Amino acid sequence: MSGVTLNEVIKRYGDVQVIHGVDLEIEDGEFCVFVGPSGCGKSTLLRMVAGLEETTGGQINIGARDVTRLDPSERGVAMVFQTYALYPHMTVGENMGFGLKMNGHPAAEIKEKVSEASRILKLDPYLDRKPAALSGGQRQRVAIGRAIVRGPEVFLFDEPLSNLDAELRVEMRVEIARLHKEIGATMIYVTHDQVEAMTLADKIVVLRLGVIEQVGAPLDLYRDPDNKFVAGFIGSPAMNFMKGTVKGGVIEVPALEMTVNPDITLPSEGTDVIVGLRPEHAAIDSSGDAFTVELTEALGGVSYAYLTAKTGEKLIIEERGDTRSSIGDTVSLSFEMRRIYAFNAETEARIR
Repeated sequence: MSGVTLNEVIKRYGDVQVIHGVDLEIEDGEFCVFVGPSGCGKSTLLRMVAGLEETTGGQINIGARDVTRLDPSERGVAMVFQTYALYPHMTVGENMGFGLKMNGHPAAEIKEKVSEASRILKLDPYLDRKPAALSGGQRQRVAIGRAIVRGPEVFLFDEPLSNLDAELRVEMRVEIARLHKEIGATMIYVTHDQVEAMTLADKIVVLRLGVIEQVGAPLDLYRDPDNKFVAGFIGSPAMNFMKGTVKGGVIEVPALEMTVNPDITLPSEGTDVIVGLRPEHAAIDSSGDAFTVELTEALGGVSYAYLTAKTGEKLIIEERGDTRSSIGDTVSLSFEMRRIYAFNAETEARIR
């Protein structure tokens, strides 16, 4: 197995540049997830590692090898796509071993590798079935098995669970996490679903408009975002943001109808800032009247209250326990100052 290193990687389509000098190091055996909104460049970057997209500038290394100009077949990678791309007339076993067969591997070797992959993925009962007789989750496991039998240095996943229903996505997340633990391979995984990223990744790379905004372990990004974009993208529901202004050594927040004094170095008097508060870091005070409850979502052990401030700003607050808000209630919020984040209103950089 090998790690992956990107040095000043650039991608252009004609005059349009979509990847802007990306530097990234993925350790051997690490599970790295690329996340970001649609159009941020995460799939393009993955396809550049795979060799399916030409690299305009910079260098891509897999292990000690410069693979920037190598064909996909020479890079030592295997890719699992959003669509299963299975041959409908072949059995599960034949689909998994087809790539090796086409490359002239002996039948005994193919059988051994297919058997090992099917054991890892618990596909033994389905080896003689055709894809039409499988569920969506089983088909995706076959696609992953086809990658395993190739024995790649690096596994690449391009939104592999997006075609599955919610229950199957949870099951497959567990399967992929178990697979990584068992084989210990370097894996790069693209998703727009930050829940997948948080539950699977050793390292998350947050991308926006072809630029890396922040790299780190899931909880590090959640607890210590570098900017407003990362703070709003990592976490579900997203962080709440409110306008504020530095006045008299504190931050005046009109939406809260109060001032806040977080433990940070405040910018100069009169500076506009954005105050951030996660839904789970505030409690609803039913005796106040700063916000109106517009909607509630009861999800069993937890509920979410959608609030509108008199300023028009919107917030989502998590509620637990037996007492829940109702539509039309007027409420205020309580929270610990250490739970407040602040961002420069102009640059969106975190104020620490």
